[in-house]
Amino acid sequence: MADSKKRKLATFPGLVAGDFQHPDDVAATDALRSVPGLDTVVSKVMEYGFERLYYLDNVAANVRVGPRQLPRLYRSLQWGCKILDVEEPELYVTLDPVPNAFTYGHTRPFIVLTSGLIDMLDDEERFFVIAHELGHIKAAHVLYTVLAKNIAAIVALVGQATLGIGAFLGQGLVIALNDWFRKAELTADRAGLLCVQDIEPCMRTFMKLAGGARGLYAEMDFNEFVRQIRTYEDADRSNLNRAYKVLITLYRTHPFPILRAKQLDAWHGTGYRELAGPRGLLGPATGP
Repeated sequence: MADSKKRKLATFPGLVAGDFQHPDDVAATDALRSVPGLDTVVSKVMEYGFERLYYLDNVAANVRVGPRQLPRLYRSLQWGCKILDVEEPELYVTLDPVPNAFTYGHTRPFIVLTSGLIDMLDDEERFFVIAHELGHIKAAHVLYTVLAKNIAAIVALVGQATLGIGAFLGQGLVIALNDWFRKAELTADRAGLLCVQDIEPCMRTFMKLAGGARGLYAEMDFNEFVRQIRTYEDADRSNLNRAYKVLITLYRTHPFPILRAKQLDAWHGTGYRELAGPRGLLGPATGP
């Protein structure tokens, strides 16, 4: 966790994904399952072995985190698994200046953090990100993540087999997957908060993802960040602006950071406090 901060962390015995899953995630998942052709896409993913391919590439190219390899990150992984009651996945660091993290693999999930993300965040913020990725595993998001990562290649294959008709129809699946992806992120953010158990590192992470520089982090102000949310929401007074919002988010895989911050802050004062009350006090323990 933070270099100078040790806190007691509560565990949540009997925690299930439904305890923290965002309702928009539930609705988007149901909608995705109803998209025609989804079963065909799933079969193609398994048929062509995309999952195995990415796993082998990851093992060959990246550094695996463990008790003796990047042990601080490994302790965060262990505690996140303990709090969320998730079987420990493999965790890797990849050399990439772009801040990013992702979880991949349905039968054998693994988490990857980029070097750019690690350089940008402090220990508590990294814990939030690792726990966020564990939240995807807890909420069984990983199958559709596999689909999303390979959807372009699969749609192209289907298009070749159907003289382009399948590719055209596949765009509906691409849009549905992106919508699901954005909603799934809201659930994973909640898992991150359940692990860190402090809203501030979560908000700092969102601000840094939105924009900032290492030399200026100390000057960033969350209250000003919140004002940006109000500015964005005020734009809904115009029908044209609402249409533009749809267009700029249609192919995004993640919600804008300011909206993630607003959603998590709202849940922090409601559902999180309910979970972190009597139930969360059943198993307090010192964090990583």
